[in-house]
Amino acid sequence: MLNLVNRISKLDALEEQLIMNSFKPFNLVKGACFLESGKINRHVAFLHSGLVRYFVYNDGDEATFEFTKEGEFIADYQSFNNKTPSLQNIQAIEDCEMLIINYSDLQNIFKKVSNGNLIGRIIIEHRFEVMVRQLLAIYMQGHVERYKSFIENYSNLAQRIPQYHIASYVGVKPPSLSRIRRKFANDIS
Repeated sequence: MLNLVNRISKLDALEEQLIMNSFKPFNLVKGACFLESGKINRHVAFLHSGLVRYFVYNDGDEATFEFTKEGEFIADYQSFNNKTPSLQNIQAIEDCEMLIINYSDLQNIFKKVSNGNLIGRIIIEHRFEVMVRQLLAIYMQGHVERYKSFIENYSNLAQRIPQYHIASYVGVKPPSLSRIRRKFANDIS
């Protein structure tokens, strides 16, 4: 995590120590939720190892809209910042090791680290770009295009994500995903 932050803005030794002391280790087992809809997101997490998915319930079905892997931050920032119940769920696809921080400790970092606000802004801008890309894909892409988008954005994760989660991301049932994958493979060859 410090490597990522130092790429955004170089920290001095005291700032690094403050960050290390503010984030606490947290483990999440496969299948457990970091956040459930209806609850307030109380922590931001840096995913050290593992993989999570973001999903919502749509007419009783799970609709996956994002996957996040190690080396990235996870949270429902709207719920976290506004202290309001989340509409999202964040669930571990694999066992996850993470570092978590609560709201007041994060605000303390923003105040005490010389470029704390810049670091926070860059991380939030990245999350915003991901979310806008996902939102546009949902509204502008059909199922085949959405599968192609999955391959473009998550090809290095495809073997780690269960097919039914990929189907949920694409917006189809698993048998339809099999047909889309065959069509996609035929189009490539």
